[in-house]
Amino acid sequence: MAARSPTVDVAILGAGIAGAACAYHLARRNAGSIVLYDPRTPAAGATGRAAGIVTDQLWDRWDVEVAQSSDRQYEALCRRHDPSAYARNGFVRWTANPIAAEAIDAARARLRSWGVSVERVDRAGLERRFPWGRFEDVVGAIAGDRDAVVTPSTIAALYLKEAEPLGVETWFGAPAAVRRDGAGVALRGAGRELHARTTIVAAGAWSKALLASLGAPRPLVPYRVQAATLRPPPGTPALFASGHDIDTDVYFRPEGAGRILAGDGTERVEADPDRFVPVGDATFLENLAESFRTRLPGWESSEMIRAWAGVCTSTPDRRPLVGALDPAIGLYTITGFNGFGVMRAGGAAERLVDRILQGPGGAAEEHLRSVDPRRFPAGTEARIPRPGFTLEGGDDPRF
Repeated sequence: MAARSPTVDVAILGAGIAGAACAYHLARRNAGSIVLYDPRTPAAGATGRAAGIVTDQLWDRWDVEVAQSSDRQYEALCRRHDPSAYARNGFVRWTANPIAAEAIDAARARLRSWGVSVERVDRAGLERRFPWGRFEDVVGAIAGDRDAVVTPSTIAALYLKEAEPLGVETWFGAPAAVRRDGAGVALRGAGRELHARTTIVAAGAWSKALLASLGAPRPLVPYRVQAATLRPPPGTPALFASGHDIDTDVYFRPEGAGRILAGDGTERVEADPDRFVPVGDATFLENLAESFRTRLPGWESSEMIRAWAGVCTSTPDRRPLVGALDPAIGLYTITGFNGFGVMRAGGAAERLVDRILQGPGGAAEEHLRSVDPRRFPAGTEARIPRPGFTLEGGDDPRF
């Protein structure tokens, strides 16, 4: 597609769900000329490999508010275009550890103080939701009935479906060099070049290298996660609540065509997003099988369909990087979601666009203070935090 102009108002680097959401919110706000660039196809990175659980059972008020905003956006997009990509099914978490049960109760009180509808669940409630499970030893559980599951790649496509008629230009499938260029950023490749007054790095696991190349390195670590789809035995309903066994850190959710999607095979070592192993490994599959045998025996005979891996990006404190990085070149970022990008992307993108359009010093900047990408001093060590749907905040939660 020919460039409309050698200079654009905003270039977004990365066409996953976060980048697509930024394009959508910018276009709706008449933010000028916008180019969404990705050297691959839309949602080809973590978005296309994500579990798609959308829950507000998170660690602090910012995350809760952003996840709730994302949920509203996804439901509305799917209602307009593809109802099959969104289902409100609920989310249940449990433990057989008395100490973790105390953390569950503390999380429940904290979540309710932020307006999250979450309740205690007894053994009967667990068995009613998951009749194929075994919960005799469970000592603590909570459930929220408004949590949802989505098809992340479809959500990204729907953002673009509404953004492109509003004037967003897309540039996909061709490598381009990205560099600082005066008071902005330049992209050059495939016979074209453009200059951007404002640039948003929304490149997921590739954000670390991109930000470093633009002179704004951040303590990010790409890391590999794993998931699988399975076909359960006959009698499993097509829609059931998503579940999370806190003790094994295994989660599951309903998938289309009467299947199960389950994970979490998270590796605590850095991964190269261009060279990682994209299929599930034996250790992950053995852990998943053991979890099913002990906690979900009615699913023990489930047929494995496919196991895969993707690459997420961590930060030292498990908070994402959303906001301004370098005013001299109009550089912003939205990345580092620590495996929870889908449930936050829509709401975080909306807040970032508010900040870009309102400028510094206002309410929009305050709404991003806790995730300010400049919060880490130079030389801060990058590390992979504890993975999973933890109950507690901070960079090293017990549960």
